[in-house]
Amino acid sequence: MEEEAMEVEALSDLHMGEVTSPVRRVLLISAGASHSVALLFGNVVCSWGRGEDGQLGLGDAKDRSTPTQLSALDDHGIISVTCGADHTTAYSASRGELYSWGWGDFGRLGHGNSIDVFTPQPVKALYGLQIKQIACGDSHCLAVTIEGEVQSWGRNQNGQLGLGTVEDSLLPKKMHAFKGMRIKMVAAGAEHTAAVTEDGILYGWGWGRYGNLGLGDRKDRLLPERVNVVEKMVMVACGWRHTISVSASGGLYTFGWSKYGQLGHGDFEDHLIPHKLEALNGSFISQISGGWRHTMALSSDGKLYGWGWNKFGQVGVGDYIDHCSPIQVKFPQNQKVVQVSCGWRHTLAVTERNNVFSWGRGTNGQLGHGECIDRNLPKIVEALSVDGSGGQQIQAANVYQPSGRSWVSPSERYAVVPSEAAQLQSMSDASVPNGDTMQM
Repeated sequence: MEEEAMEVEALSDLHMGEVTSPVRRVLLISAGASHSVALLFGNVVCSWGRGEDGQLGLGDAKDRSTPTQLSALDDHGIISVTCGADHTTAYSASRGELYSWGWGDFGRLGHGNSIDVFTPQPVKALYGLQIKQIACGDSHCLAVTIEGEVQSWGRNQNGQLGLGTVEDSLLPKKMHAFKGMRIKMVAAGAEHTAAVTEDGILYGWGWGRYGNLGLGDRKDRLLPERVNVVEKMVMVACGWRHTISVSASGGLYTFGWSKYGQLGHGDFEDHLIPHKLEALNGSFISQISGGWRHTMALSSDGKLYGWGWNKFGQVGVGDYIDHCSPIQVKFPQNQKVVQVSCGWRHTLAVTERNNVFSWGRGTNGQLGHGECIDRNLPKIVEALSVDGSGGQQIQAANVYQPSGRSWVSPSERYAVVPSEAAQLQSMSDASVPNGDTMQM
C-alpha cells in the first residue's frame, strides 16, 4: 500500500526533459499487493508484476516480470503514481486529470461502477482539481487537493471513507468533516484511514479493531477523530492493519496490529495508542511505508530499516524470520537510500546512485528481475538502474483489449473483515489467514 506524499510543487521539474539511454532515472516508485509501478524522468510510467485484474494498465491480464512501459500514458505529463492493492492511479497536473485502472470492485477506481479496467481511464469526477497527493488502500482511495481538501471513494464497510456512513461510494465525494482545516496528507490501509493536518494534528477513522486508529480502543469510526499524541506529526502511513507516523522532530510512532512485530517495539503486542519507537531514537526519520504485515523507515542519513513479517524476505535482511525490532537493510557499496515503498509482501527502494532495488515475494514478477522467485536481500532492478546491465531495457507493451476474462469471486480475492461474533473470539486475527488466501 502506498501513502507517500507526492507534492505537486516539488515535482514541477518532471515536466521537462526526455528519457535518455543508458541513464534510467527513476523519480517515484510504488508497490501494490503483487505489482509495482515506477515513474521515470520524462513522465514515463512503467509497471510490472501481477496483471490479472488489469492493475498494470497494459491492456491485458498478463503478468510481467520486468518493467514494461505503460505507453497509454505517454505524453500525458504524469507526475505521480500510486498503487493500491490491485489497482493503480496516476496524476497529470498539466491536464488536471487523475487516471485509474485495475480491479474495480466496490468502486475503488472512482469511475461510477465496479468494472475492472485494463488501461488507464480518467476519473471524471475529479477533472480540473489540482491534487497534491493520492493514497490508495486495499479497496478505497483518497485525494488531497492543493487547498487541503479531501475526496474519498471506494469500499466503506467500516467507515474508511470518513463520510459518516458505511455505504460504498462509486464516485469521489468530498469529506466535509475536515471543513476549516487544511490536510497535509492522508494514508490508507485495508479498511482504515489516517490523515495529518498542516498544523500537525493526526486523525484516524474506519476499521479500528486492532487499535490501528490510535484512539485507545478497538472501535470503528465513521468520521475522522483526533489522535492524542505529544508531538506534532508531519507524516503518516498505513500498513494493512497498523499505522506509522513521524513527528516534526523526526521521531517514529506506531500503533495497531503487531502479531508479526510490525510495530517494531520489540514485542508482538498490539498498541491502541501511538507509541514512540525507542530503537530509532537516534535517527531522524524522513520517510515511512507500511506493507501487509511489515514496515520500513528511512532516516535522513540514507539508512533504511525494516521489521515485521518476513516469510518471503520482504524485510530484506537475508533471512525469513519475523523481526519485532528495526534492522538495517544493507545495499551494495553502502549506497544511501532516497525512497522506499512497501507492497503487501515485497519492497522497493531507490538509492542515491539512481539504482532501484527490490526484494521479498516474487512469484508474479513484482520484483522486476525477469524471474518469479523470492529474494531476502535487495537485488538491483537492471532495467531501471544506472548501474544496471546495459543489455537490460524497459519492455514495450503489446497492448490489446481482451474479449473476456474469467470471473473470480470476491471471497477468493478479498480477505473478509470479521463479523462482530468473530471479534469476540479473543480478538484473534481469524480474518487474516496464515495462508495466501488474499490476492497478492
